[in-house]
Amino acid sequence: MREFIVEADGGSRGNPGPAGYGAVVRDAATGQTLAEAAEYLGVATNNVAEYRGLLAGLRAARALDPEAAVHVRMDSKLVVEQMTGRWKIKHPDLKPLATEAARVLPPERVTYEWIPRERNKHADRLANEAMDAGARGEAWSPSGSTAELEAEAGAVNRSEDAVRADRDAQAARTVSTPSSPGWAPADLGAPATLVLLRHGETPLTPQKRFSGSGGSDPSLSAIGREQAEKAAAALARRGTIQAVVSSPLARTRETAGVIAARLGLEVAVEDGLRETDFGAWEGLTFAEVQERYPDDLNAWLASPDVAPTGGGESFTTTAARIAATRDKLVAAYAGRTVLLVTHVTPIKTFVRLALGAPPESLFRMELSAASLSVVAYYADGNASVRLLNDTSHLR
Repeated sequence: MREFIVEADGGSRGNPGPAGYGAVVRDAATGQTLAEAAEYLGVATNNVAEYRGLLAGLRAARALDPEAAVHVRMDSKLVVEQMTGRWKIKHPDLKPLATEAARVLPPERVTYEWIPRERNKHADRLANEAMDAGARGEAWSPSGSTAELEAEAGAVNRSEDAVRADRDAQAARTVSTPSSPGWAPADLGAPATLVLLRHGETPLTPQKRFSGSGGSDPSLSAIGREQAEKAAAALARRGTIQAVVSSPLARTRETAGVIAARLGLEVAVEDGLRETDFGAWEGLTFAEVQERYPDDLNAWLASPDVAPTGGGESFTTTAARIAATRDKLVAAYAGRTVLLVTHVTPIKTFVRLALGAPPESLFRMELSAASLSVVAYYADGNASVRLLNDTSHLR
């Protein structure tokens, strides 16, 4: 029985936005490329494009040999986990695509493996070529750049020194490519997109009380649970979320659980997403703090280095924690869209750091309960704030 390796990828510039896919079929024994496929899809989501790439790869493998065994390698955790049956498929746009993919070849002859994005360069390049061609109003055709990638990826008889030399040359070309803030080169690929959701209301929210990580850890109110359901419905309609990560506090875990159940995903907990600790101010209103700790409050408002009374956490400390958490998550979810369910100060800090804004900008942002904000992070280190305090799904 012949064995093929299918590598597939899809992308969307806007998610949803102009989308395309790429797929490669290799001989498992030699690594030789046997077939390539790519197509511009018009406006679609990342997930739809990924599934379309999978379908194209499986069909190309079947055309080469309908009796072959196929090992699929993709950097989409969502597609791999759903096609193996470990994750449920709930989104209506993805179900028919997954069903169609399962029927191309007998399931017992198809296996799946998740690979990091850097090991899926060939298919990624094809998808980007298809999107570039679509933007020009042209049909996709193989390019020399794809051939260069193939020479690097498929030449199994070359020495390790030669491969390293090629990689060093590619790295040098990458380093020498200038970039400017806000305008990322087209070949950077899909960014890590962090969708930032503030948790739903708790009993303390409408009273505008300080509620950080050092307080009573309240759960959602009835209104908060309704807000979480509405956010879940809106995110399910968009179909772009590939993972859900939550702060460890009860109100965020509860909000994340509602959404993850709707999307058929699991919730990962990240301690770095917790709210600021407001020390002795926990549970108090601003007016109560002003009455009891006037000097401490004025100092806190004047400097990000000052912590709330009683061992709280300063904005400077919070910013350092969020920056480290951001770097960790951007590396873990490179090229993917992940929902972070967190709190007011962390979300404002993500936005502030992305904009390069001063600490006092935290006091100039409105952030409602169950609101959505979005920041995208590109491979060259640039960030793009795409959305802030969207509550349209609650109306």
